[in-house]
Order: sequence, then C-alpha cells, then structure tokens
Amino acid sequence: MGKIYVVGIGPGDRRMMTDLGREALEESDIIVGYKVYIDLIRDTFPEKEYLPSGMREEIARCEKCVALAKEGKIVSLVCSGDAGVYGMASPLLEVAEREGFGNVEVVPGVTAALAGAAVLGAPISHDFCTISLSDLLTPWELIERRLHCAAEGDFCIVIYNPASHKRTDHLRKACGILAEKLPPDTACGYVRNIGRDGCEKKVCTLRELTEEQVDMFVTVFIGNSRTRISDGRLITPRGYKL
Repeated sequence: MGKIYVVGIGPGDRRMMTDLGREALEESDIIVGYKVYIDLIRDTFPEKEYLPSGMREEIARCEKCVALAKEGKIVSLVCSGDAGVYGMASPLLEVAEREGFGNVEVVPGVTAALAGAAVLGAPISHDFCTISLSDLLTPWELIERRLHCAAEGDFCIVIYNPASHKRTDHLRKACGILAEKLPPDTACGYVRNIGRDGCEKKVCTLRELTEEQVDMFVTVFIGNSRTRISDGRLITPRGYKL
C-alpha cells in the first residue's frame, strides 16, 4: 500500500517551502496538482513524474491520488499556501475516507495570510480571521454574514479570493458591508503575487480600498480598530505598554 502527502508549497518562493514539504516531495514517486502550482516546483524537482490538471478538477485529482496510492505509489498532492487553508487537504481526506484509504499525511505550508502579513508589516498581530469572497462553493449570503460578524467582533480580517474574471465587484461589496460597522479610515492593505515575481504591496484606508482593482492573485488585509499605518506599514498592536 502506498501513501499520499497533501503538501502546501507556500506562496511560490521555493525558500518559503517548509523542510517537511520538501522532504515529502523528494520521497514521492508522482506529484499531482493544479498546473500553475506544478510549474512552481518543476525546476526544484526535475526528476519527478508530474500529473498536472486544470481548474475545477479537484475531485478527479484526489481520486487519481488515491488510485495511484492503492497501486503502491507514494504520491504528493500539492497546492499553494497551506493545504488546510482553502487547500486540498479536506477534499483529499473526504475522497480517501470514501475509498477506504487511510495512509494520508497533511504537510503544512505558509499560507497567504502569513506571507502577505510579513510583506505589509504586522497587520494580524492580534485576533484575526480569514474570509474567502469566492461564492463558487459558499453561498454569498453566508459570506455576508461572516463579514458582518468579523466587523462586529473587531477582528483583523484577511480576505482571500477577492475577485476573479467573473467576480469583479465582490471586494467592493465586501467593503460596503464592512463599512456599516468600520470607520472609513480603517487601516487596510493588500499584496499581489506574494512570494512570486512582481510582488507588490499597498496600504490604504477602507474608503480607498473600495476603489482598488484586485484579482485572484491578491490577498487583502483589513485592520481592527487599533491598526495603524506607519511608514508604509500596517501595525496592529499586541497591547504592550511602550
């Protein structure tokens, strides 16, 4: 019987892949994943066999991993960031459960919330939550409720999947919901292409964020009531007396 690793490869920079992730990929006979993420690691592991696939083929990807592992192969299913944060750990475990396969190890990675926060300074140094604006698998009504609750709770908020070709106005809508509770000068920021070529950042207010153009390669950060902008960085105080 083989084994499946579900590996979060981090944001893209090979230096930000964990040693555990690297070891899992080195041990694997076959590496399976979305073709964009496969391309990020081919040069690092050129001798491996790869099975890339396209968007919206997640379940088929998981089923292929289980089938290969049942043949005795050691397989890695890769995804960006962390495998358990909007990643492939959950669907793979569900498929493995259905197929009666139990030899699965989830390998953590550096998620965009952490990597992007480091670029911006310290925006999530206190309690924070992550919310995806993708309504492909989550009803928009539920996303709205979560945004309301996060604002009411004065959480720092990390927004994943703020826009796509079909969801061009979701961030604007989300900012409108947050603005019902948060002041317009709430400190915010975003990072595009975290850990990849062309990485760029911007700090702004909630009012300004409403007008920003974002895409699926952007991660957005909304500060809490104490977050401030200082010298181009976001700082959320822990509460220490200075």
